[in-house]
Amino acid sequence: MRFESKAAIVTGAASGMGRVTSQRLAAEGCGVVLCDVNQDAVTQAAQGIRDKGGDAIGAPVDVRCYEQVKAAVALTLERYGRVDITVNCAGGNSARVLSRPEPFHERPIEVIDWGLDVNLKGAVYFCHAVLGPMIEKKAGVVINLGSIDGICGSYSLDYGASKAGMIGLTKSVALYGAPHGVRACCVSPGPVLTRPEMAQHPTRLGRAAEPDEIVSLILYLCSDDASFVTGANYVIDGAYCIGGM
Repeated sequence: MRFESKAAIVTGAASGMGRVTSQRLAAEGCGVVLCDVNQDAVTQAAQGIRDKGGDAIGAPVDVRCYEQVKAAVALTLERYGRVDITVNCAGGNSARVLSRPEPFHERPIEVIDWGLDVNLKGAVYFCHAVLGPMIEKKAGVVINLGSIDGICGSYSLDYGASKAGMIGLTKSVALYGAPHGVRACCVSPGPVLTRPEMAQHPTRLGRAAEPDEIVSLILYLCSDDASFVTGANYVIDGAYCIGGM
């Protein structure tokens, strides 16, 4: 029970690695506020955790809206009195999510804005909102979900740029938070089986990762076992980036 009596906020928590992260934090004793733009799905995800004896609530949050971000942090403080962990999982490739397959330079700028806002600005918003309570408690951990596209580049330019930005954000939060006992790390996965089509992206290990493999790293970085770890980006990609694929 590494996270007993602690409280976490997880964004993008209605599905994928955000949902798995929330489930596993709760299973180890953490109270979790699940945030997602999909109200029905995030409510169901939180209920699923409670059905298994965990402590969780679902909060409909569009990470592009700072007022909703602030409300989610206020909800966490009201319920738990603290914010120990924030995991910024919300994100997605704008071309895929918004069904815009045309080349980057032909996409409407609104699509590009969506990608930058969800993948980077939302994480910046949550960092801004949680750092005060964390600094006050002189403890806290921020985990930002990057991607190998932020390291190797991407044909979806806004996605690659925003995921590279997550690395810079992490280093900056680590510098800012270190005098106050606040840590920050970035986790940059390669292909993950959050969708069946990800199996079509083989790594040097010959497969895509299971979500639990990524989440195990996230939970380690959130835990006291990683108390001297901050400011780093952790690539977990089955050697996908080595020499290209």
